[in-house]
Amino acid sequence: MLELRHIHQRYADQPLLQDVSLQVAAGEIVALLGPSGSGKSTLLNITAGLLAPDAGSVWFDGQNITHLAPEKRRFALMFQDFALFAHLNVQDNVAFGLIEQRVGSREARARSLQMLDVFGLGDLAGRRVWNLSGGEQQRVALARALITQPRALLLDEPFSALDADLRVALRDEFRARIEVANMATLLVTHDEPEARAMAHRAVRLVAGRLHEVW
Repeated sequence: MLELRHIHQRYADQPLLQDVSLQVAAGEIVALLGPSGSGKSTLLNITAGLLAPDAGSVWFDGQNITHLAPEKRRFALMFQDFALFAHLNVQDNVAFGLIEQRVGSREARARSLQMLDVFGLGDLAGRRVWNLSGGEQQRVALARALITQPRALLLDEPFSALDADLRVALRDEFRARIEVANMATLLVTHDEPEARAMAHRAVRLVAGRLHEVW
């Protein structure tokens, strides 16, 4: 289980997050709603270890990981711009996380190809990412996130750069794959219909505090 306990954070000498606590169970998708500037991405960055909270702590399966480096948390973070590596082909993009975990290059590329086949992307393995459609790029990004078997998945507006029809198709696919992987997942979005389609429950940041939505 992923837990945020009594998180406080200030921005420009003003309180941004105030006593924020949240639990996300394995296999559960929790949507984090709120307008721009409400602190959603800040809370996600604290969870990922990219930003230290002013106060409070981050826990996973009963272990305090607040001061653990991002790469040691074994969380996967996906952004709205996909963050794929333009100099690598599709197969090597997906293999990258394994190589960072010191898996041998040959094994990493073989496992990457297997993962791409699962996503129906095996025929695109040798392509450069800039030759892919937006939906294909987002599927590659998810394959890259899941291949390392992360303990939690953190999604920051993952579909906002896509057209409406593609968003609908991908959010259903993402939910199914996340549930199979049994990961605790925190989804940051400003789109409540998207949250209802993907998440098991939702919370909203209002004036720095969390409120249950459903």
